[in-house]
Amino acid sequence: MVFGLKSSGSSSPIAVAARLLPLVGCSHSERESAMAKAHILVLPVPAQGHVTPLMELSHRLVDHGFEVTFVNTEAHHARVVGALQAAGGTAALTGIHLASIPDGLDDNDDRKDIGKIFDSYSRHMPGHLERLIAGMEAAGRPKVKWLVCDVYTWWSLDVAKKFGIRVAAFWPPAAACLVICLKIPKLIEDGLLNNKGWPEREETFQLAPGIPPLHTSQLPWMNVVAPEAHPVVFELHIRTGMLTAHAEMVVCNSFHEVEAGAFKILPPNVVPIGPLTSDRELRKPVGQFLPEDTQCLQWLDAQRDGSVVYVAFGSTAVFDPRQFRELALGLELTGRPFLWVVRPDFTTAGDLSKAWFDEFQARVAGTGMVVSWCPQQKVLAHRAVACFVSHCGWNSTMEGVRNGVPFLCWPYFADQFVDRNYITDVWRTGLAVSPDAGGVVTKEELRSKVEQVVGDGEIGKRARLFRDAARRSISEGGASYENFQKFVDLLRE
Repeated sequence: MVFGLKSSGSSSPIAVAARLLPLVGCSHSERESAMAKAHILVLPVPAQGHVTPLMELSHRLVDHGFEVTFVNTEAHHARVVGALQAAGGTAALTGIHLASIPDGLDDNDDRKDIGKIFDSYSRHMPGHLERLIAGMEAAGRPKVKWLVCDVYTWWSLDVAKKFGIRVAAFWPPAAACLVICLKIPKLIEDGLLNNKGWPEREETFQLAPGIPPLHTSQLPWMNVVAPEAHPVVFELHIRTGMLTAHAEMVVCNSFHEVEAGAFKILPPNVVPIGPLTSDRELRKPVGQFLPEDTQCLQWLDAQRDGSVVYVAFGSTAVFDPRQFRELALGLELTGRPFLWVVRPDFTTAGDLSKAWFDEFQARVAGTGMVVSWCPQQKVLAHRAVACFVSHCGWNSTMEGVRNGVPFLCWPYFADQFVDRNYITDVWRTGLAVSPDAGGVVTKEELRSKVEQVVGDGEIGKRARLFRDAARRSISEGGASYENFQKFVDLLRE
C-alpha cells in the first residue's frame, strides 16, 4: 500500500512549518525542555535504504539529548506516517519531529526512476528546504544548529551555508563505495573509465587490499538507470566527494573489522559508527515505508533453531514472472521452512497469475510463510534463522553481519555487487547464486546453494566471528562506540 500526500500549495514559512509532525505525547514542560535542546536537521535521500539508517541515527541522537527534525519528501513522509499509524501511532517517535517538503515531481511521475528523481531533487528541493528552515524559525522552533545529511544530498550544502548551519554527513552504503567515488578521477586518468563514467575496458580491478575486487560492469552507478539517465547518476557519485570534503565529519554504518582496507585510505573525517540500531531492544520505529507483519515473529518462535531460510530483496528489486516462479519453486524444493518477503510490487505483470501464487502458498503452508514486509532486524536476530537469501543492500548486509547469519547473495543493482563481493571474497561468510545462460537463477541452483551455505561449517564459523567483532565495536570501549561519542561531542559544540 502506498500513501500519497499532495502539496499544500503554500510556500509561506508558517505554512511550511505547519507540515511538521510535532512531538507526540509531550507535556507542556517537556516541550519547553525540548526547546532548549540543540536542534539537528536530518536529511536522508528519500529511499528506504537511506531513511532507515538515518532514522536509527536520529533515535540515538535523541537518546543523547538532541532535538531532531527528520525531513522526507511529501510522498515518502506519507508512507512513513501510514506505516507508523498501522503499527499503532507515532508515539514511539518522541523527540523526533517528522517534516516534509515537495520533491518537484508530479503525482503521476515514477518515483522509482532514479535518474528523474535525482534530477528533480537537485533542482527543486533546495528552495523547499530553505522555506522549511525559515518556517520552523518563524513558528518559534529553535534555530537549526547542525545539518546531518545524506552524502547524496550534496545540494543541501549551500542551503546550510545560507543559514549558518554546520554540516555533518552520513554515508549510507559500504565505505568501499565511497572510496570508489573518491577515486573516480584516478580511474579516468588510468583509462579504466571515460569522463562520462562508462568503462573503457571490461576487467576486474581492486583499489586496495581488503577492498573487494569489482568488475567494471558492476560499478555502483552501473545497472541503475536507462542509459539516457546515466549522466545524472554518474554526476551524483562524483559530487559525493564535494560534501565529503566540506562536512566536518562523515559517519558510516560500518565498523573497522569489516572494512579495514577502506578506512585506511579514506579521509580522517570519515569514521564508522556501526552497525547501527535504533535501540538495543529493536523497539523503536526506523521509518518503514510499508506496515510490518509482526505475525512472522510468532511463526519463527515455533521453528527449530537454525532451520529457517529468510528471503528478502529490499525495497527496490523487481523480478520478472519467470524469475519469481523459479524463486518460489526453489524455496519449495529445499524442503526447509522459509520466510519470504514479497512486496506488493515485487514482480512485474505477466504470465504469473494470482491463482498460481495462491496455489503455491497453499502448497507450502505447512513449511513456508509469505509476508509483504517484516521487522527484518528482529527476524535476523531470531534463533530460528539459518541463512539470509539477500539482495545485499548495505543495511541488510550489516544486519546480517551483526547477527552472525550466513548469506546467499543475489544482488540486484548499484552498490549491491560490492557488498556481495565483501561477503563472498573478503569475509567469506556466504555464497552467491549463479544465473544460467538466460540470466535466470533456477530453482535447482537456489536449492543447491541454500544447502551449501547452511551446511558449510566454516561459513557459519566466520559469520559468528564477525558477529562478535560487530558487538565488540558498538560496546563501551569499542571503536564504533568511541567514534559515536566523538560525533556527539562535535554536535554539542
